[in-house]
Amino acid sequence: MTRWVAGLDGCRGAWAGALIDLDDPARWRCGLFPRIVDVLDGPEAPVCAGIDVPIGLPDRVSGGGRAADQAARAFLGAGRASVFPVPPRAAVYAASYDEAKALSRAGSEPPFAPSIQCWNILRYVREADDVLRARPDLAARLHEVHPEVAFFRLNGERRLTAGKKGPARAEGLSARRALLIAAGLPEALVGSAPPPGVGTDDHLDAMAALVVARDIAEGRAEPLPKAIERDSYGLPIVIWAPAPLAGASTHPACREELSP
Repeated sequence: MTRWVAGLDGCRGAWAGALIDLDDPARWRCGLFPRIVDVLDGPEAPVCAGIDVPIGLPDRVSGGGRAADQAARAFLGAGRASVFPVPPRAAVYAASYDEAKALSRAGSEPPFAPSIQCWNILRYVREADDVLRARPDLAARLHEVHPEVAFFRLNGERRLTAGKKGPARAEGLSARRALLIAAGLPEALVGSAPPPGVGTDDHLDAMAALVVARDIAEGRAEPLPKAIERDSYGLPIVIWAPAPLAGASTHPACREELSP
């Protein structure tokens, strides 16, 4: 049997995906997938998939939010702003942005409202949550990751100087490609053109998620934090980081339990 793994990143109402055969890395494919299940139930049936979306939603938010988000922010240091606060479950399922803001304020202490940027990606959060609650068995295959956590780890736990957007975009994308190749992805995959409808940054973020999925499947990835909480539906609340680079020590955020 082949062992495929996958990485998924939200993209224009669908999912940028990258898949690879662990036993034959020359076999890979990328695509734009309408739904998460189109990947999980697809011909490759990946044994593990990393997805850039919160899994495990709090009924009520207090303090610094989910322990996983606190741990990821501590891990990223100066880049902590890339980890947005996850609003309470009721706000995620709100019918409008105004309703989401009201429900989030009512269900958080201190009260906070999601940004419009957060609201615009909550459809991806709802899809993942719906899938995992309808099919709990998929929780063993679908895992939350964060591209910036992955690239930070792959860069020796140093922040990349150039971003994926803006005037230094070309430099930032080139640096990320180099990190993905150094992490063991085939050059042909990393250098491939994004599928139609997929932006270059989403294409590379899906590959970063793929690296984490590979490390999870091989038992080398690290959870943020180590003590994994669960939401009221039993879904794990954890962000997975790639395996540490050879010779690097484990970051404290991967070792220590943070208070919720």
